[in-house]
Amino acid sequence: MGPIGIFLSLILLMYLAYRGITVLILAPLLSLMAVALSGGLPILATYTQVFMASLGGYVITYFPLFLLGAIFGKIMADSGAARSIAEWIVDRLGTGRAILAVVLSCGVLTYGGVSLFVVAFAVYPIGNALFRRADIPKRLLPAAIALGSFTFTMTAFPGTPAIQNAIPMPFFGTNVFAAPFFGLLAGVMMLAGGTVWLQRRAGIAAARSEGYGDHPATSADASLPEDTDLPPFALAILPVVSVIVINAALTWLVFPNMSAAYLAAPEYGETDLAAVAGIWAIIVSLVVAICLAIALNLRRFGNLRESVNAGTMGSLLPIFNTASEVGYGAVIASLPAFSVIRDAVLGLFPDNPVASLAVAVNVLAGITGSASGGMSIALETLGAQFAQMGQAQGISMELMHRVTALASGGFDALPHNGAVITLLAITGLTHKKSYADIFVVAVAIPVVALVTVIVLGSVF
Repeated sequence: MGPIGIFLSLILLMYLAYRGITVLILAPLLSLMAVALSGGLPILATYTQVFMASLGGYVITYFPLFLLGAIFGKIMADSGAARSIAEWIVDRLGTGRAILAVVLSCGVLTYGGVSLFVVAFAVYPIGNALFRRADIPKRLLPAAIALGSFTFTMTAFPGTPAIQNAIPMPFFGTNVFAAPFFGLLAGVMMLAGGTVWLQRRAGIAAARSEGYGDHPATSADASLPEDTDLPPFALAILPVVSVIVINAALTWLVFPNMSAAYLAAPEYGETDLAAVAGIWAIIVSLVVAICLAIALNLRRFGNLRESVNAGTMGSLLPIFNTASEVGYGAVIASLPAFSVIRDAVLGLFPDNPVASLAVAVNVLAGITGSASGGMSIALETLGAQFAQMGQAQGISMELMHRVTALASGGFDALPHNGAVITLLAITGLTHKKSYADIFVVAVAIPVVALVTVIVLGSVF
């Protein structure tokens, strides 16, 4: 019953998450169901010593990134800086390039460290008005936002502070700039391919005179009053630029020249600088960016304390959702029947661990409906084996890092994905109207980019 229990647990996790049940409840219950069906294993001990230990370990490692990212996003939104950046891009490109304007607005903000959820709320009102003026069907707007937020800036472009680009670092000893050429190549493929697709879809709609359509206003249409005193673009973009610049400076100039032998001591986890430098760089760059955003926009906050508190509280659900999925994966990996699944995954491409890694991450991201969750499960359970296989075959750990990040951003955007559901709720649209285009730009094209990187990486 072991393999059946694992399979049934995964199917129920995907189905019930799609039905709206929180993973905080599903992850422990369904993992323990798999334990029970395996027979002869201690359920309570598995919960406290395996599930909770893995959950806690993930929170210890990544909570600062979730916390600071959420606060930064909230500060950028409440100060009007996010809207200022979006409106500047829209003004420069004009209504004739409405789709590209929305995509780039989202891309600039997410690449600068603003949460994709915050970006969706910040850009939607502007994008909606722009699509209305350009008479482009509103049903294409969610896909444009998804393209700019869920794809090239989340997994591909080197240096992005997205959590999906940070999780692989401890496993492969890399940093957020890993494999920059392949990251840029995949990112350009996603950006160009997705934009061309949406432009083509808009052209088809124009040929049949579809137009914007008749849509009622949503609660997100007026996230900031029209007369809000927005900061100038130069001030608004400065904190975003600082995230990338400081991150790069710390990664390439500061930390490599630091003496950190003290990290080998037991009180510091008996680690080394290579294992923590990437996370340290993101922490410092986000702290500086938050302070800079506050200093430049202090008079624009209605209540700065509430903005910081709201950002702080907004980080809790995402971190515990993902950590619960990590706990779930740790329990599944501890079951005797998992060795069959592990051997099958590792044996898919015995001479190409990069391809095997990509399949494992993509499938688990699809099952959980979470890029970070699927990636975390795959790395927690199989990361060491993949790293050893890669090193044995002389494969660059930077390539392993980039493929892992890219693979997390494929099947994760299936219909039950939380970000997809939230995006459709913000825009007031449905899966039936808009998901087909989301699938093309956030699933199909990223998978094509991933395969391209795997092929080229295997050759070169």
